[in-house]
Amino acid sequence: MKLMTRLMGAAAIAVSAMTATPIWADGSLVILSTQTPRHLNGAVQSGIATAVPSTQLFASLVRYDSGWEPQPYLAKSWETSEDGRTITFRMVDNATFHDGTPVTSEDVAFSIMTIKANHPFQTMFAPVEAVETPDPHTAVFKLSQPHPALMLALSPALAPILPKHVYGDGQDVKSHPANSAVIGSGPFKLKEFTPGEAIILEKNPNFFMEGRPVLDEILIKLVKDPSALLISMENGEGDMYPYMAGSQEIKRLQEVEALEVTDQGYAAIGPINWLAFNTASPKLSDKRVRQAIAYAVDREFIVKALHRGVSTAQRGPIIESSPFFDAGIEPFAVDLEKSKALLAEAGVALPLALTIDYIPGPKEQQQSVAEYLKSQLKKIGIELEVRAAPDFPTWAGRVGGHDFELSMDVVFNWGDPVIGVHRTYLTSNIRKGVIWSNTQSYSNPKVDEILAAAAVEPDMAKRTALYSEFQKIVVEDVPITFINASPYHTAYKDGLEGAPMGIWGPMHPMDTMSWKK
Repeated sequence: MKLMTRLMGAAAIAVSAMTATPIWADGSLVILSTQTPRHLNGAVQSGIATAVPSTQLFASLVRYDSGWEPQPYLAKSWETSEDGRTITFRMVDNATFHDGTPVTSEDVAFSIMTIKANHPFQTMFAPVEAVETPDPHTAVFKLSQPHPALMLALSPALAPILPKHVYGDGQDVKSHPANSAVIGSGPFKLKEFTPGEAIILEKNPNFFMEGRPVLDEILIKLVKDPSALLISMENGEGDMYPYMAGSQEIKRLQEVEALEVTDQGYAAIGPINWLAFNTASPKLSDKRVRQAIAYAVDREFIVKALHRGVSTAQRGPIIESSPFFDAGIEPFAVDLEKSKALLAEAGVALPLALTIDYIPGPKEQQQSVAEYLKSQLKKIGIELEVRAAPDFPTWAGRVGGHDFELSMDVVFNWGDPVIGVHRTYLTSNIRKGVIWSNTQSYSNPKVDEILAAAAVEPDMAKRTALYSEFQKIVVEDVPITFINASPYHTAYKDGLEGAPMGIWGPMHPMDTMSWKK
């Protein structure tokens, strides 16, 4: 049965559910998602909505296993010079784009420099000065300094290799028509993209990895109503539901006998739910005030009561599943008397009036926590006004424009701290108007120094020690109060083998997924 025939009306779905007749054919995968991409090119757009289809359509130089080790992909091998400033990639010679054009080192050079110029994560390829192409299957990266985060930055979710013959036509790559009519070299080809409704992918018969992909087709069905999505999963109309974060959804699908539900697959994404402070505000410039608020937050209540036990408390700026996390960090234990003493020491006249914003949409992780904080902070003399935003752009405009005092937020680590952590704390990244930069206006020269050193340190042990020092300083300075790791879960049907549980989860090629016979 072809995927287009599956896009049936509600009545047909209801009939199928009543008769217990399977709707979906073998050899295909139906992913249900609330994440709606604007386009499908992960080279110029961050985020999970774009990355899930992009990593199926485009191949990258390397991919990662579950042990955080890079594996060959378009590159079959690589070597790094002794000074760490030259990395040579030897490419496979049988890879072609979906239109039959061979993939060459020219495409690699074009893609990396395009990503460097256009991707919102500016630190990913900042040290890359050039990519030389001595022959069609050799790409030589020339770096201004050692860049230990480079290999993770070359993952499928962050560095898709674009066809130069398509994108090198002089048009703006951010609005290029090929972003919605993709020609890549990945395991799946784009069959149809209906914005806001569905993305249909079909097997690439000329994929360069023998025997892959196993699946014939993938349908990513975009569902705006979370309740309708849950019913579809319960009725067997979907095969996989990734990025599930609501406790009601998670617990409800855990009760479905035909489904498996896992929290594995999000280690590199590293989603942290936090309370951000505008440190440039006169009310919050004294770290003792921020510390007072941190001592008033009961993380255990939030994760156990508000989140019904599906999330875990977070202690610092690096996700606790990362190899760089320092388990010795001392969290702020709830101590209302200490909160009051710190406010008095800072000379704060009570009651102190503050405003808190939150991202509209994920109520349990955002609005509910903001409303809890209102009642909790009242106990220490802070009158907190919860300010709603009608939509995401309004919230992003306030926080990105530094027009806020406190705000709930969700920010990803993106695998390596250079990629997803540094941006929040570097003085040089205080960029008004840019969301998910250093919107807290936090500045500490020591932190800048440590992060600069960690960005170029090739020795893992030394780099880990630098990040340990960084974490302790940031926790002490409190530009952010870390609440919890966002409880992303994936629900999938029994019988699906190779479900995405590596470090990149669903933002990884699904070329080995299959159904049990």
